Amino acid sequence: MNLLSPQELRKAFSSFATGVTVITGFDSHAQAIGITISSFNTVSLEPPLVLWSLSERSAFMPHFQVGHRQLIHVLERSQEDLAMRFAKTNSDQFSGLEYQIESSGLAKLSGCVAHLECETVATYPGGDHRIIVARVDDFAYDLERDPLIFSRSQFMGLNLPEKSLG
Repeated sequence: MNLLSPQELRKAFSSFATGVTVITGFDSHAQAIGITISSFNTVSLEPPLVLWSLSERSAFMPHFQVGHRQLIHVLERSQEDLAMRFAKTNSDQFSGLEYQIESSGLAKLSGCVAHLECETVATYPGGDHRIIVARVDDFAYDLERDPLIFSRSQFMGLNLPEKSLG
């Protein structure tokens, strides 16, 4: 039996390939914020719910509490640069970046596989993270784009079969 050291456990967890998302919201000054998250998961179709988790120590935690809105971007396989940009917390995340502000006030990044506009409906303690459950209020997707995948501490894409028209 292995000892549960955080470093070794992280290596074991990294064997599970996940999609990569950037979640945008806004801070208390209505400024756009964003963070790269690979813990995104679907929960329910009726009602439409998703979940993701965020470190309890994250400076962004107050901006994703119950009632706060977010826009989840499922990144396209060529968007590694966006994943890395939003993996760092700094004040100029959106500087020089092409994006648009939606009617909800949320920053929308272009070229993604899917967008899910949500509102946090519940949060739960999850060890050193907070589990955020959000209701999907609107969404869009592009079946012509392939998702960015993260596994074993590296980005990759899927070798998907040719797209069919039916």
